[in-house]
Amino acid sequence: MIHIEQQWEENVRTIEGKYIHEKADQPFIREKRGHKLIVRGMPIQSHQLKVTGICDVVEFIKDEEGIELANTAGKYLPYPVEYKRGRPKKSDADLLQLTAQAMCLEEMLLCDVHEGFMYYHEIRKRISIPITKRLRDRIKEITEEMHKYFKRNYTPRVKTGSFCKRCSLQHICLPNLMNRQSVQNYIERMLKE
Repeated sequence: MIHIEQQWEENVRTIEGKYIHEKADQPFIREKRGHKLIVRGMPIQSHQLKVTGICDVVEFIKDEEGIELANTAGKYLPYPVEYKRGRPKKSDADLLQLTAQAMCLEEMLLCDVHEGFMYYHEIRKRISIPITKRLRDRIKEITEEMHKYFKRNYTPRVKTGSFCKRCSLQHICLPNLMNRQSVQNYIERMLKE
């Protein structure tokens, strides 16, 4: 709905998320801490996946196996760091977002990214996430499917669940209607009355 139908609505969770990202998403800020270079709000892209985005933070850790960075002495390996307002999800959504970021960094910087980090504000914990082949394959499947929807200008049918109650788009999407009846059934019922 956000990308195909250009629909958006704020709620408490999206506003809290913006607040948490304020520091992380400040572009053009580079910090040097010992063997670590921290870049915030880094734009990324992948021509192969046909996606663009912004990493909350990319930490470049000094490593002889790494890559050279412009205007920086030594070699570094990149590690994407994604900040989330809540806690770890039961689904792979957060892991997939981080994996897509890692894949973009690999293509842009011509290096391998084997690990990233999720920071969950609610539990105030940073979790190491291995970037696995399974996650990479899933990203390829999802982006292919997504591009097919974009090309057709088609919004897929929503998969409803308890998570709909927390979604900022619930009043636009109207997920409860999906659990009721089709438009055709509604019209037929109304014509009979």
